[in-house]
Amino acid sequence: MKGSRSAVLAVAALAHSVSGHAFFQQAGKGAEDYGTKCTRLPLNNSPVTDVSSSAMACNVNGATGVAGICDAAAGETFTVEMHSQPNDRSCANEAIGGRHFGPVLIYMAKVDDATTASPDNLSWFKVDEEGYDTATQKWGTDSLNANCGKRTFTVPSKIPEGDYLVRAEAIALHTASQAGGAQFYMSCYQVKVASGAGGQLPAGVKIPGVYTASDPGVKVDIWGNGFSEYTIPGPNVVDQSFFS
Repeated sequence: MKGSRSAVLAVAALAHSVSGHAFFQQAGKGAEDYGTKCTRLPLNNSPVTDVSSSAMACNVNGATGVAGICDAAAGETFTVEMHSQPNDRSCANEAIGGRHFGPVLIYMAKVDDATTASPDNLSWFKVDEEGYDTATQKWGTDSLNANCGKRTFTVPSKIPEGDYLVRAEAIALHTASQAGGAQFYMSCYQVKVASGAGGQLPAGVKIPGVYTASDPGVKVDIWGNGFSEYTIPGPNVVDQSFFS
């Protein structure tokens, strides 16, 4: 983030830090809009900032399941949707504003029953991510704002069918130059995947545990003149062999 997007924007980011809070709320598949029926909604739009907190898995209040479940299909797309205020799906409002720039990441974890599963000690594998494009100086959160809060990803075609938790996450880096300054916004969705063609799951990671406060993708000064590229935290997206 260079030149004109340096000191002036850093000051603006601090001034708008609260107004930029947001959370993932709705989901959809193709033309079908699920609304919030399968979302373990956070208590509010405030971020998690402690990478060691149990809330890193599915946010505050995310440990408790809800009654609804959303259908998905292996090898097909699924959409998650972020907005700053509850049920405000107006595309005129930024999904995550206040210059809350950062990456967007999607994880999945296999569970026996998505409506009752605890997010503790699950094996999470990453299926999608968007960080920082050095050519355009655009972030994953910029794409959310350009797409009315929606992030569409492909469910791996070769994972087993059954219940999963889908974890959608945006990391705001506007105050991340110091440890504990990164803001994590995540929600978990309860999803039943049909037509899975595989019997083996990708290798996973534990959340919390996948990030540390000193990771280069977590503690980073995006406003400094020396910033030119960004390392997305966490594991790589699962191997393409799971998608084909």
